[in-house]
Amino acid sequence: MLLDYRDASRRKIGRLMVDTAQRPTRVRFDDGREVFLHWDNAVDDAGQLRRCVACGCPNLFRDRAFPQVTSFVVILAFAGAIISALGLATPPILVAMSVVFVLDVSIFLFSKRRLTCYRCRSTYRQLPIAPYHRNWDRAIAEKHPPPTPTPGTARPARASS
Repeated sequence: MLLDYRDASRRKIGRLMVDTAQRPTRVRFDDGREVFLHWDNAVDDAGQLRRCVACGCPNLFRDRAFPQVTSFVVILAFAGAIISALGLATPPILVAMSVVFVLDVSIFLFSKRRLTCYRCRSTYRQLPIAPYHRNWDRAIAEKHPPPTPTPGTARPARASS
């Protein structure tokens, strides 16, 4: 599995390729940093991940990893919808909108699924995902609030919704 490891304050430490059959307890990143992985009760009987090996949290959610071009394709689709709603769609614009539609659907179909930890936000890719993992749930996410920054460490501001 491919692990994007994050620490307890959700800062990205690095990316690792971890062999789940060997279950290494200590791994080293390219910069020389070593971390310990928590494999106790992390894998179920079928060999699928059920807990975060970075922090030990039992709550994981599944989501899709979309490529960065997705936002550009969505903006093009929105622009095409506005053009057609205004009645300005000509045959070349309809062809372009069809291409954008095919791009949008193919991005959705070929995007990879991943598991993400609610607590530390470490992500797990290239592994089978058990059916009991659900999509992101607000009630579970509220149980794992983001860590409060300690004085002297800058944390990017989040937009309120």
